[in-house]
Amino acid sequence: MATQKDRVQKNTPESINKEVESKLRESIRFYATQTKEVISARITGLEKEWNMDRVLITNASTLAGVGVLLAATVHRRWLLLPGMVLSFLLQHGLQGWCPPLPLFRKLGVRSFKEIDRERFALKYLRGDFKGLSEAESGYADELYNAISK
Repeated sequence: MATQKDRVQKNTPESINKEVESKLRESIRFYATQTKEVISARITGLEKEWNMDRVLITNASTLAGVGVLLAATVHRRWLLLPGMVLSFLLQHGLQGWCPPLPLFRKLGVRSFKEIDRERFALKYLRGDFKGLSEAESGYADELYNAISK
């Protein structure tokens, strides 16, 4: 079962996507040998991990706020900064790409989908899907196998 790329992955160089995927599989292999408590701690960490959209929105709002503040106190020319930053944010919203995206990807920021794939695999390893119907359990097995290979 091939996984469909999300907008962030589609707009990221394949070498970086492969590195992110490799780290995901390495993490799953490591946690497959750990206790439920250790896996639960990792899942808690994943729930707090910032995804690409959150990083971009926070970065854009901070820079736009700084630009407005500098325009009010230093020179109106600083209004170019929020204009530029907000256009990048709009571009990301419409196309899934903006100039800071490659930098953040190189720094290891993942998309929501990438974080969610690891969370699902860890919940599978922890046994969260035991007791499902045979069809649901088979689907969970299939998803886990697609992620962990």
